[in-house]
Amino acid sequence: MADRFPSPFEIETPEGAEGWQEMYVYSSLFSEGRREFDDNTFWFQDGVHWPKVLTPWDATFFEFGIASLSQYNTRHLQVPPANGIAFRILNGYGYLTPMPADPATIEERVANFLDRAGFYFMNWNDLYDKWMLKMRDLVAELEAVSFDPLPDIEDADEVVKSGAGLGSGYRIQESYRNLVNLGLKLWNYHFEFLNLGYAAYLDFFGFCKEAWPNIPDLAIAKMVAGVEVDLFRPDEELKRLARMAVETGIADAFSAGDVEATCQVLKSSDAGNAWISSFQESAEPWFNFSTGSGFYHSDKIWIENVEVPFEFIGNYIGMLQKGEDLARPMEAIRAERDRIVNEYADLLPSDADREAFQGKLGLARVVFPYVENHNFYVEHWSHSVIWRKMRQLGELFVKEGFFTEANDIFYLKRTEVEDALWDYYVSWATPEQAAGPGYWPPIVKRRREICAALSAWKPTPALGVPPEVITEPFTVMLWGITSESTKAWLGGGAGDEGQLKGMAASPGVVEGVARVIFNPDQISEVQEGEILVAPLTAPSWAPIFGKIQATVTDTGGMMSHAAIVCREYGLPAVTGTGFATATIQTGDRIRVDGTNGVVTKL
Repeated sequence: MADRFPSPFEIETPEGAEGWQEMYVYSSLFSEGRREFDDNTFWFQDGVHWPKVLTPWDATFFEFGIASLSQYNTRHLQVPPANGIAFRILNGYGYLTPMPADPATIEERVANFLDRAGFYFMNWNDLYDKWMLKMRDLVAELEAVSFDPLPDIEDADEVVKSGAGLGSGYRIQESYRNLVNLGLKLWNYHFEFLNLGYAAYLDFFGFCKEAWPNIPDLAIAKMVAGVEVDLFRPDEELKRLARMAVETGIADAFSAGDVEATCQVLKSSDAGNAWISSFQESAEPWFNFSTGSGFYHSDKIWIENVEVPFEFIGNYIGMLQKGEDLARPMEAIRAERDRIVNEYADLLPSDADREAFQGKLGLARVVFPYVENHNFYVEHWSHSVIWRKMRQLGELFVKEGFFTEANDIFYLKRTEVEDALWDYYVSWATPEQAAGPGYWPPIVKRRREICAALSAWKPTPALGVPPEVITEPFTVMLWGITSESTKAWLGGGAGDEGQLKGMAASPGVVEGVARVIFNPDQISEVQEGEILVAPLTAPSWAPIFGKIQATVTDTGGMMSHAAIVCREYGLPAVTGTGFATATIQTGDRIRVDGTNGVVTKL
């Protein structure tokens, strides 16, 4: 077994991907100028959020997200032990490492954190209500961004006689800068509450570990289960629409074939037209939902690809017609939650301890919905709007001959898009032939080839020197990276033959047939009663949880979205196995022990 992972400077460029570095901002790369740090630090590939190659523009949210997270830890809240997260891109994949704070500053940081975080905890509901207003205002600002072709001649009244002094050429550049700035503002808003939500949970987690040293992590997680969160609302809307179809007698329309054929049948009746109107009401905002993590322009969005929600609704209609209950088992989950809370509370030695326990538990439950809700409002709804606006700009560049298709725009860095817009503006103002049509097509073509070559490369799970023991809670609970998983990676295998170990993410033991899928387009392959095995799951996969018995993922920890969603749907889950999709094949019979974090091939 090796004692360290490869140096990032030892990783070779995949054949056909030469020059990949030019696709990214220089500060996001491993570099000779900071080689000593980069080479001797433990880096892990973030397969929870960025499992695929980042195209140049998509890397914007990787950079905005981690920088925003870090500034809240270090500069805003001063989370005592944590100085944010350093990030790098290698062969197109994102790598992270937690940055510990200087121990000499901890005491001062504690005082600052208690003052600042305490204010938020004491005023959580009021501040959270204001956050929701800010988010909706931000989405409205994003929707207002427009990229219209520059006119042959400016409007006399609006531009000239009004004395505005500004025209379309200025506004189109301002619109793009505004879109990028709103993206950064979005990610600042994202972490206004998220780090505090995790801090409150970690405080509760630490209390439980001190009070009951042998308490399983899963037992602590189950104490905050059974919450209603907006992240589940898109799935609930699908269920509502399925019930409406059955109750109004139009369910047969969903056996007509594709979406167009189904809609033709629906439009032939008053009940069908009422259903279409109801679908449209649900679509904004709830179907601004990505089939992936929300971080890639290539992921399908429900509202733009209505065949996705239509298929889910059709599945739910079939379940209703068989007499199945679509509701999540909330009563059972809450009963189990309350049983665990009461049993552990009874073990505490004093009323003062029980009061402290209930106080920390109460705060964890108050803040916990945000830990999931932000995901819909940021990564899904807001990102969906941004992807649409970028494609609108891409279509403009196609019209002007810069690109061959709208998605070519995502193969430019965000600063390069501004350069291309300047070129378009200058050629309109002069007027003269733009340089872009002769400049960008070969660059985009080459970058597409590079991304394809990088996608064929399997990223190294970690780089550099692993710590003897991984104790950083965020790394363990969100990403599922533990001392045991790093040892398995170093050994190059999964451990015991026929057995995989991971995080005990959601309780229960089941046996069944595995269905291995690698992307959302394969969701339709999942059959009733199978066990889902995937690199990770996305929140938008929730509609298939009524079909499956359990979930197994390569990545993710106790507080990953896959783990939380499985607990709320009452499904056993083992996350962070590292090797599930590499060692299990569709059709294999497996046992999933979500209580102990073990998957066994039978």
